[in-house]
Order: sequence, then C-alpha cells, then structure tokens
Amino acid sequence: MKIISLVGARPQFIKAAPVGRALRAEECEVVLVHTGQHYDNEMSAIFFRELEIPKPDYNLGVGSGSHGWQTGQMLIQIEEALLEEKPDWMLVYGDTNSTLAGALAAAKLHVPVAHVEAGLRSYNRRMPEEINRVLTDHASDLLFCPTQTAVDNLTRENITRGVHNVGDVMYDAVLHNIKLAKKSSKVLEELDLEPGKYLLATVHRPVNTDNEDNLRNILMALNTLNEVIVFPAHPRVRKAINRQGLHINSHIQLIKPVGYLDMLTLEKAARMILTDSGGVQKEAYWLGVPCVTLREETEWVETVQAGWNVLVGPDAKQIIETVNVFQPPRERPNLFGDGRASQYIAASLVGSEVSSQKNGARPPRFL
Repeated sequence: MKIISLVGARPQFIKAAPVGRALRAEECEVVLVHTGQHYDNEMSAIFFRELEIPKPDYNLGVGSGSHGWQTGQMLIQIEEALLEEKPDWMLVYGDTNSTLAGALAAAKLHVPVAHVEAGLRSYNRRMPEEINRVLTDHASDLLFCPTQTAVDNLTRENITRGVHNVGDVMYDAVLHNIKLAKKSSKVLEELDLEPGKYLLATVHRPVNTDNEDNLRNILMALNTLNEVIVFPAHPRVRKAINRQGLHINSHIQLIKPVGYLDMLTLEKAARMILTDSGGVQKEAYWLGVPCVTLREETEWVETVQAGWNVLVGPDAKQIIETVNVFQPPRERPNLFGDGRASQYIAASLVGSEVSSQKNGARPPRFL
C-alpha cells in the first residue's frame, strides 16, 4: 500500500513521526510530501533531525504568503505529486493550509483522504484553522479523532461513517520523546533556568499576532508579571513586535523558536505555561503543568473541563490575575487515549477498503 503523508508545519512534523513509524512497521510505502509552509531551520529542519523523520520525497517550497495564494500554490504542486505517485491514500494532519490543500487535491482526483486529528472545533469561523478543519473533515473518508468530544462534533455535522476515536498521536510523540529530551536537552542550563522557577510563553496565532491591541495587551501582562518568562518567539511575533515598537522588559527571555526536545524540556520544567497553541495546551496537560490559554475558546475543551487549562483571551488584567492565583486539581484524567494512536491509524489504513459512498470506509481491524 502506498500512502502520501503530507506535512507543512511543525505540529504536523510531530504528528507524522510516530504515524510514519507505525505505517512502515505495517510495510506500507510512505511518500513524504513537505509543502514548505514552515521552512527555516528553527521551524522545520531541526524537527526532521530530532524526530528522525526521513528526508521528504517532495519538498514543494511554497513558503509564506496570503491564505489564498499559499493554498493555491500547494494545490497545484500536490496535484502533480498525486498524479505522479498514484497513492492508495492521502494522509493529512491537523488544521493548516497544507491540510486543506492536501485534502482538496486528493478528493478531486478521487484519492481517498484520511484526516489525523479530525473533529476538532473551536466554533469560531473567524479562525482560518476552523475553516480548514471543517472542509477537510467533510472531504475525508477516514477520520481519526483524538477524543470522544471530536467524535461528537462530527456527529452533529452528520459525519458518522469512517469515524474512529483512536486517541491523540501527539500523546504518542510525547511518550516517545520525553525520555530522549531528558537525556539530550541542555536548554535549561543554556538559559540558566531552574525547574519550577519560570513561566513559558508562546504566541503565534493570527488572532494575537496580527491584532495590534491583542499583542500589546499580552505583552503588557508579560511585562507586568514579576517572574522570569521564557518566550520562544515565532517569526511572525518578532515582526509584529518590531512593527509596533513594543517594549520587552528584562525579565522576559525572548529567544528563537526551539526544537521539539528542547520545547518539551522547557514545558515540563515550567511553573506555568501561557500559550495560544493547541498542541502546547495538550503537552502542558500531559506533563502536569498548569496552562493559561491566551484565547477565548479552545478546541481542547477537555483540558479546561479537567481544571488544568484556563481561557483568558488577550486580556492583560485577566492574564495577570490568573497567573497569580491559578491552581489546578490533583487529578489529571486520561483523556487522550493509551499512547498507541499511531498503531491504530496504521492498522486501520491497511485494513480498510473505501466504498463508493462518502465516508464509507469499513471499521478498522483493531476495533
């Protein structure tokens, strides 16, 4: 069986690594296509090295651009790869423009689509990621959900066939890589950090980086907090900070984006995490670190319901108050599967035959 595994952004590299291992263990031919949505060393190359992901068979080199231009360029080149490779499946991950472009290109060529991390919803259609999620799910034949909430979201949209709750592949990745991080990462020593004595902040979503008021309010809160703050800054954030002439106080360590193993180390040792990243919210939960989410909604509502994640939006006063008083409960229920989502996905793809009916894949053999 030949499968195109399509990636483009750092969260997708993390997801593709354990799924790729599982597919190769099932003796599948995996053709890795990298759109180039994230393309520099800090955002791309270091992840391939650390996660031992094979060199992409195709690197489309699309790079940055507006949503329409970027998605259009990807569509053209992904279609060419599909026509060349003639795969049995197109495998897409998450909710980026790469995800949507891969799903659309495959669906139009009648190549069945499998979506890893299907069923997520923020119910905020102003987020480009939300549009990508909805359209990809409705174009997919197999939908691999990380939680029961995701399954329920799809049911409300009348998508019930080909839907499987396999757990979260990012949990697989954390379990596999946290031990490697402990052995190899030196980031705490390099930044002169003590475990439990700093906050970790990440900001990258357009709702915060492209909105001047939101970014200003978040930085106002970070400047006010009387703690060491480590802030790996996405390139978009640096450009926005420079464009607005925003000030960064000396207790904030504004650093370049770090690799996956260093990021896991920074997350695990932080007293608290402030983020607008969905992946970081989950990693904080798995690592037992309180999380303050700099958005007004989240796809990962389970982490909020469990009491380990608080939504504060870009409100400076609320950010400061929450950081100073937030204490999660002792319990952290297992909400994201058993750490074998990748194996379940591989077994399902190998054992599935897509019917002519929409979303008509037969149940995976592991159920």
